Amino acid sequence: MTVRTRSQLLVWLRRLVQTACLLLFFGLFLATRDVGGGDTGKGPLQLFFDLDPLVQLATWLSTHSLTGLSLLAVLTLALTALLGRVFCGWICPLGTLHNLISSARGKIRRVRRAAEDYSVWQRCKYYLLAGLVVMAVLGANWIGVLDPLALLYRSSTTILYPIGQYVVEDGSTAVYQSDPHLGPAHLTSVTEPAYGYLADNVFGPQASVFVGSTVIFLIFAATLVLNLYKQRFWCRYLCPLGGLLGLVALRPALRLRNDAELCTDCGKCTKSCPGVAQPQLPGEWLPSECFGCWNCVESCASGGIDFHWTVPAVETPTGSVDLTKRATALAVIGGIGGVWTMRITPQARARTYHPLLIRPPGARAEREFLQRCIQCGMCMKVCPTNGLQPTWHEAGLEGVWTPMLVSRLGYCEYECNLCGRVCPTEAIEPLPLEVKKKVVIGLAAFDKNRCLPYAYDRNCMVCEEHCPIPTKAIYFVEKEVVTRAGEMIVLKEPRVDPELCIGCGICEGVCPFKDLPAIRVTSAGESRHLRNQPILPGGGGVGDDGFYGDTGSADDPYGSGDPDSPVAPSDPYTDGDSTSFDDPYGGK
Repeated sequence: MTVRTRSQLLVWLRRLVQTACLLLFFGLFLATRDVGGGDTGKGPLQLFFDLDPLVQLATWLSTHSLTGLSLLAVLTLALTALLGRVFCGWICPLGTLHNLISSARGKIRRVRRAAEDYSVWQRCKYYLLAGLVVMAVLGANWIGVLDPLALLYRSSTTILYPIGQYVVEDGSTAVYQSDPHLGPAHLTSVTEPAYGYLADNVFGPQASVFVGSTVIFLIFAATLVLNLYKQRFWCRYLCPLGGLLGLVALRPALRLRNDAELCTDCGKCTKSCPGVAQPQLPGEWLPSECFGCWNCVESCASGGIDFHWTVPAVETPTGSVDLTKRATALAVIGGIGGVWTMRITPQARARTYHPLLIRPPGARAEREFLQRCIQCGMCMKVCPTNGLQPTWHEAGLEGVWTPMLVSRLGYCEYECNLCGRVCPTEAIEPLPLEVKKKVVIGLAAFDKNRCLPYAYDRNCMVCEEHCPIPTKAIYFVEKEVVTRAGEMIVLKEPRVDPELCIGCGICEGVCPFKDLPAIRVTSAGESRHLRNQPILPGGGGVGDDGFYGDTGSADDPYGSGDPDSPVAPSDPYTDGDSTSFDDPYGGK
């Protein structure tokens, strides 16, 4: 078998592997509607995140903990050290999308593929990686904003999935209303069963909508459109995972060799190289930029280029990306400055709590939550009510696109713990269902100026009827009221029992007032923060001196008589290890 024949087979094998990995990614994405594995099992849904060494490294650096880490990332690093950046060229689903658009670049722009020279701007991904790693070391995990797998999953959740759902629903509705037919054959006999299957097995009965999806769409679209300017633009210049794998691939065991005697300087290998790894220059090949796609070998008619096995410790002539000390130092300073900028806000310093920032049940203390969350959107995708939404400003710049519950769009299902079961980094802990039911994520409160019994002398029991707590966190107090006509009527005025309310938000979602509900849930009382507790067991509260209740103190905020026990008696979740009175955000 000749070199070119073998390379042609490998190129087709790569395309098959890329297609399979892309389909597997979206297959696992759609499979989040039905998470198996019992009460806390995750199954293979987070496979790609387990394979991502950048996510695993950043989580470890920011939390100084091995919780939630996967050894599969070590496999990715081992393959990279052995074969080069094959993860980028063969496995990465976002890389496959970039590859598809890059392949269509000539047809769309009507330009012929030309040879390109290596650009010093390709160093940007390494400097970006350095800044993000420094931020992670300092406890600010912003890797998920730019990690390719998190970016693709987040974009699929907030953009591709809702668009697909919209097209299917509106398309089938249009066909149903127009009822096109030819004789006795109706098109609806095909579209309606298809719609029913997709609604039951793929999309679900409720249309998904996400706050702030426009910005996420523009960023995702930009990463794809830039391939029309330079093929695999994102992978060349910006991908931090590509930067990490490029550093690991500096001396791979499988290396490109250019035979100068056989080379005809036709330039075909250069034109076919998506990473501009300089395959045409003997001794100047850049292993850190090579995707292992085999395009260059397949395009060489003379057989002058081929990959050969080499002992990794043996040095062979290769090119270098020549990272400068000055630029690297600036990247490090930028990372430090980024953390400083994120941490100077009152909310980041735990001086205030955003009332709308209601985290999913099982979310860790805010500081540790942000150290772990990679903004991937898996929890939002799996939420059955569409209540989990990406934040924008509510959690500050450090917490952009992290999940929060928006009760007007969807509530926290009482019999559901899926968000914790799919979280790839355990930013949301996989709590057993019975424990999850007792976790407080917020507190409901009535607006008496809008609530029907208080403001308009009309009985309304919607909130109480929908309250999922077995003993009902919403109850009624009967009051006699004289109407404008002088008639004496008995109204049932609703009340919230703060000892029972868990802040699920269903009351806010079902309130007859759809513009501004008469009962609203805020983050007050959440289990994970001891200082965000306006009402404590036994009727205590935060006094003017900053302490809790009449018997509380700084050492014993719950007034339990045990200074060594900072946990509320009815708190089944907060264990006291990650939060304290002085540091409610669990800072390290």
